[in-house]
Amino acid sequence: MSNMIQFVANHDDLSTDKGFQFKFYCDKCRNGHMSRFQINKMGMATSLLTAAGSLFGGMFHDAGNAAYQMQRAVGGPAHDEALKSAVLEGKQFFKQCTRCGHWVCPDVCWNGKAGLCEDCAPDEHEELASQQAQAAREQIHTKTRAQDYTQELDFVGRGSIGQCRTCQAKLGPDQKFCPGCGTPNAAAPTKEKFCADCGTGVKADQKFCAGCGKSQ
Repeated sequence: MSNMIQFVANHDDLSTDKGFQFKFYCDKCRNGHMSRFQINKMGMATSLLTAAGSLFGGMFHDAGNAAYQMQRAVGGPAHDEALKSAVLEGKQFFKQCTRCGHWVCPDVCWNGKAGLCEDCAPDEHEELASQQAQAAREQIHTKTRAQDYTQELDFVGRGSIGQCRTCQAKLGPDQKFCPGCGTPNAAAPTKEKFCADCGTGVKADQKFCAGCGKSQ
């Protein structure tokens, strides 16, 4: 039975009281094979007796329980025989790698030329394509990281959040004074003045208009 245990290391037991069925999986890709359904004769007999007991007012209830207890008593050996049969059937759909011992599906995970699974002996063309794709991903990552996508963005100018030089409170771009301590915000934009007489632009440090000479 040791070879059977080795094979069924990766399987699902789908058995019920009505019968036995198992699904075996490839150790590499998880492709599977479903075994044929094997009727549990004792389980069917239990169901029939239970149904009869219900129809006839429970007169067969004790007989049904007795049959159920009998089914439980022989269920272990019956289950083991069904599993053994399913394993013999399932082995036809898998190949065992003599290097790692894994059971794999022959269509996807078996290297027929090497006589080993593809974990131990990867297909040359598949491995080359995989490595090329991985290298391409790494090169794309490297090149995109090297490219500057923020060179047109203004992180310091208008729209940025500043900090008061006195109390380190946050300052908005249009705040002329710190709301925390009243310190003037040196980064706040200054609005250009215009002469009231001629409309010429006047800078903040000008005492007279350059256009008409009027005192500012």
